[in-house]
Amino acid sequence: MRSVGKLPSIHMLAQLLNLRLSPDSLASDAGLQRLVTLLRGFRSLKLWHVQFNTVDTATLLAAQEHPEQYRDLVVRVAGYSALFVTLDRATQDDIIRRTVHDL
Repeated sequence: MRSVGKLPSIHMLAQLLNLRLSPDSLASDAGLQRLVTLLRGFRSLKLWHVQFNTVDTATLLAAQEHPEQYRDLVVRVAGYSALFVTLDRATQDDIIRRTVHDL
């Protein structure tokens, strides 16, 4: 987040920060508290926009293999949400390749 905060956002049309979080890291009250701390840090850096995906890689790969079983799987793409199985393969692969962060 600090690296994103150094970008000259005044010169950008849009600034999106996509973070992919491990669902396991949010499974406890302690994990949710760490998310709150992360968001407070984001706000203190005066950043504009952050969006999260909290879907594990195994689920995304399974959705590619068996889309009929994952019709309701919603992901954040780049400023919007979409049903994962309706996205083109390149966009799906991009979401899968995003680094998964633990809190």
